[in-house]
Parts: sequence; structure tokens; C-alpha cells
Amino acid sequence: MTGPAKQDGPGRPAEAVPVPAPRAAEPPRRARIVLAEVSRRDDRSGRTRAELAEQTRVGEALVRGLVQAQLALALRLSLVVLIALGGLPWLFAIAPSVGRITLLGVNLPWLLLGVASFPFLIGVGWAYVRLAERNEQDFTDLVQRPER
Repeated sequence: MTGPAKQDGPGRPAEAVPVPAPRAAEPPRRARIVLAEVSRRDDRSGRTRAELAEQTRVGEALVRGLVQAQLALALRLSLVVLIALGGLPWLFAIAPSVGRITLLGVNLPWLLLGVASFPFLIGVGWAYVRLAERNEQDFTDLVQRPER
């Protein structure tokens, strides 16, 4: 099929410009959807998320479990800090000879309570963050895991 002739200049007709023929519409590609698999997978994990969002009894129990796990972790690590740092003055009071030891010209109590306590607290803080993130990841896995 050709379109109207174009003029190349005054008085000279040019060649006809071809016009493309309209294409036949291609049929859409077919996709196979298995509703049983999709609904089974989404309903179970979606149901747990909905219970969390709607604050049902099950959702409250899940969140309460996470909060209790985080609280238990915080209390355990607080107890470690309390025993380690709070026990040092008891050690120096019970065994005064340990409190008189000097290292590098500084008394041992000053080194332990004034210097060594900071890396210890940083280590406990690092452990808390790692373990708390693991608790949260376990909770997330529980919520997103498909029920069987």
C-alpha cells in the first residue's frame, strides 16, 4: 500500500511513500494460575499478619511472646553486668590483698572498674543487640512461615 505522492521540488513528482499495513493484534500469552497453591500459601501467612494487624488474641499472644523474650534477654544480661561489675567491690572488700595489687603502677581496682569495665560494657551491649535481632528475626520467620 502506498501513500500520496510527494513532490521533490517544483514541477517534479517524487516516488510514493510506502505506508505500513496495520498489524493483526497478537493474542495475549496465556499464563497458568493454580489457585489452590496461591491461596494456601497467602492465606496462612496472611492470616497471621492480619491477626497481628487487627490485634486479635493470637496476635497479642505473638507480640507478648516477643516482648517477653526481649525482656528476658535484657534481664539476663543485666544480671551478668551486675554480677561482674557489682561483684568487684565485694571481691576487694573480702580479699583486701587483691585490691592492693598494682599493674603498670596503677591499683587493680582502678584498672578493673575504671578501664576494663568499658570494653566489658561494650561487649555486653554488642551481645544484646545481636541476640535481640535474632529474637526479632525468629519472630518475623514465625509470622511469615506458612502454616502446615
